[in-house]
Amino acid sequence: MCTVAVEPLLNTILRSSNPRINSIKSPKFSPFSLKLTPKTVKIGRKFCSINPHKNLTVTACSTTTVSTISNTDDEVLYNKTIELARVKKVEGKIYIRLDQGKDEDDWQLTVGCTLTGKWVLHWGVHYVGVVGSEWDQPPEEIRPPGSIAIKDYAIETPLKKSTATEGEDSFQEVNINFNCNSKIAAINFVLKDEETGSWYQHKGRNFVVPLVNDLRDGDNVVEQIRDIGLWPGSSEQLSNLSLNGGAPQQSAKENDEASSESPLANKPLEGFNVDLPIVKEVPVCNSLSVSVRKCPETSKNLVHMETDLPGNVVVHWGVCFDKSKIWALPETPHPPETEVYKNKALRTLLQKKEDGFGAKGIFSLNEDVAGFPFALKLDDDTWLNNKGNDFFISLSGTRKNENISEGIEKKDASGLLFGSAGTDEKPTTPTLEAPDATYTDEIIKDIRSLVTGISSEKKWKTKTKEAQEGILQEIEKLAAEAYSIFRSSSKTFSEESILEIEAAIEAPEIRSGTGSGFEILCQGFNWESHKSGKWYLELQQQAAELSSLGFTIVWFPPPTESVSPEGYMPKDLYNLNSRYGTMDELKDAVKQFHKVGIKVLGDAVLNHRCAHSKNDNGIWNIFGGRLNWDDRAVVADDPHFQGRGNKSSGDNFHAAPNIDHSQDFVRNDIKEWLCWLRKDIGYDGWRLDFVRGFWGGYVKDYIDVSTPYFAVGEYWDSLSYSYGEMDYDQDAHRQRIVDWINATGGTAGAFDVTTKGILHAALERCEYWRLTDSKGKPPGVVGWWPSRAVTFIENHDTGSTQGHWRFPGGKEMQGYAYILTHPGTPAVFYDHVFHYKHEIAALLALRNKKKINCRSTIKITKSDRDVYAAVIDDKVAMKIGPGHYEPPTESQNWSVAIEGNDYKVWETV
Repeated sequence: MCTVAVEPLLNTILRSSNPRINSIKSPKFSPFSLKLTPKTVKIGRKFCSINPHKNLTVTACSTTTVSTISNTDDEVLYNKTIELARVKKVEGKIYIRLDQGKDEDDWQLTVGCTLTGKWVLHWGVHYVGVVGSEWDQPPEEIRPPGSIAIKDYAIETPLKKSTATEGEDSFQEVNINFNCNSKIAAINFVLKDEETGSWYQHKGRNFVVPLVNDLRDGDNVVEQIRDIGLWPGSSEQLSNLSLNGGAPQQSAKENDEASSESPLANKPLEGFNVDLPIVKEVPVCNSLSVSVRKCPETSKNLVHMETDLPGNVVVHWGVCFDKSKIWALPETPHPPETEVYKNKALRTLLQKKEDGFGAKGIFSLNEDVAGFPFALKLDDDTWLNNKGNDFFISLSGTRKNENISEGIEKKDASGLLFGSAGTDEKPTTPTLEAPDATYTDEIIKDIRSLVTGISSEKKWKTKTKEAQEGILQEIEKLAAEAYSIFRSSSKTFSEESILEIEAAIEAPEIRSGTGSGFEILCQGFNWESHKSGKWYLELQQQAAELSSLGFTIVWFPPPTESVSPEGYMPKDLYNLNSRYGTMDELKDAVKQFHKVGIKVLGDAVLNHRCAHSKNDNGIWNIFGGRLNWDDRAVVADDPHFQGRGNKSSGDNFHAAPNIDHSQDFVRNDIKEWLCWLRKDIGYDGWRLDFVRGFWGGYVKDYIDVSTPYFAVGEYWDSLSYSYGEMDYDQDAHRQRIVDWINATGGTAGAFDVTTKGILHAALERCEYWRLTDSKGKPPGVVGWWPSRAVTFIENHDTGSTQGHWRFPGGKEMQGYAYILTHPGTPAVFYDHVFHYKHEIAALLALRNKKKINCRSTIKITKSDRDVYAAVIDDKVAMKIGPGHYEPPTESQNWSVAIEGNDYKVWETV
């Protein structure tokens, strides 16, 4: 179904990664030095000159702790240049003008931007007399050249250089010409920068230019009469508007409703000219050089810092006296321009360099100081640190093999832990204690005993196939229940316990709804596939080729009669003559895929259904066809469709009546329909649309009855952002997806939207450290419940002609090198299958050859700024990113299997 750019929806980053760094045993502190040569790399979409990583062996806690390496220079104890990736805010404005043309009835709306970028106006209209908050597409005659239709509700028009400005910094704008006597009540729009995927709105809402008086009261209305008060409230709100990732919601449903009964006022249309401030964030790279020398006179350690950061640079720092790594205040004297911060740390303003570019400073530390933790604070309250943790320099020769998970604690008088230096203004929640190990071990022992007993060769062979599947399903349900307990606030189980349960129930037998574990999914359509009217016939001709590439499942488009041609607004569920072809053509296509060994998923839209007629109040909520439901089948809490059912068990989709799955007659009809599709059409499983709209327990009911081979739900949700950048920690996001899977009893998987979003940020910004979580595991659903994670990088909503959340351009094969070598069930988008045919075929062949499956083990071996690497099942090694990596050769021999632009895959030989 339709999705929006959930990934760029808000935006920010709170870096709290734990970099995987190899340790070295160092019996004593030995001097060394490094010479680093700058090179140019690409960060996000900007080029900058930085100093590369060198082969510096270090130990690490939750900060980066640097040990020493011997060198002939007796004075320099430590020397390193640290790369500082940050964003710079560039200010500009959006201007909106409404001008009268030569004829008094002709008007022109102009929307422009003074900042550089690939700007696109995403817009639609509201017609007079139409009830509801939905957008409609404008008439053809007012669409500017180059406009592209987005589904059936919006238009996207690229901004072009203004003829009124000249030079490299020319403004970009678009003009919409219309007649005021038309049926258009309002023009709605948002502005999108396609270079960054960011959207410009006001507090997540769309701009509204009213052309009739009854729409002039919304707080997102743009009119000259409001002047500085474009939106009611203080003018302070305007100064805080920024370019963030907020994209319009489904079908852009955030506008104020226009009542069809309100009479049009006779007040004439008035022109206006409004400027709004806009702030765009541009990636910038600076560096910090740090060296440590021993003062021959005082025997103190002198820490020298030098940076090219502009403006005032404050070092927020402290010292550690032992292995506990607890922050402490050093003895006086302190450097100039130093102040004490809350009796926990010092803040020192670095001195400007003589040439005026950058700053520097010297910190004198006593011999008993074991470590020097610090972070940097800039003029605009931006904090720079080590991926969310503090920078840390080890000054003690007794520190060996520090565990990477050990953290530096900064405690106040209450004993609460404070976060990294970037967040030390606010205390964080105290860390939860680990669950009782004995209790956990006993539970795992019991489950292992159960699995071992039923899977022993003698006993297992005496079971019928049905009994085997029943036992395995019960174990899967037990694992799902255990997972639910683990993910609850009480945290009865450890994450390791759940993964051990997952490993314990491995078996080659097929489980209803989750397959064998070796599936590779191909989405068999895009957003334009319906236009030929013969898609089933075209897809049928490609069955043999898709099978030869290595796919085991193909996902078909929605089969039912639909108000929208793409199929996601179903009407008569039993009418399978759609824009993709006839019911007979669908059956033939399914049979052909079965002949070549590929199973077929049907796209089941169960959340909503379009009505056939209106009720006595003029509301569309009466259904026809074989399932002739009335308004009792519609949820009661969607005001658009006035249902008489119960309240929704999920989120409402406002474009059509949301079905009330709590009604017995509704569930019985849906179960009968799914069984009919399985038997008569031949579908092997389901792709379930918009499962956020209803409880996962109903999905379990449908799967238990229809017994699909494989099922996957589309649980689409916004990731976490702060201040314009994606957060490092996306546990809350993947938790919501896992909760839905658990509600189904583990009978269905879910698309791993978390992994897609994190891949976006990692590849766009050259921040590959994002691809490992705080425990050194994959950061998406695949890191928590791999057997239920369906990984993907693109689909018909995010890519194709919609492009709501398009994968970073030119980096698609890095994405596929990741998902096609990792655990989980990978899904490949139709458009990419043939565009990257040879590379994808090679990856598919390797996955099948090495028997990589949804529960394969993974060891992340490197996760740095410019490279991510992992070893899977000790059979396959891979890396993505421009940085260098070679797999370990201590116990295995590796051979390059596939290599492409910024990715490389090895196999054991």
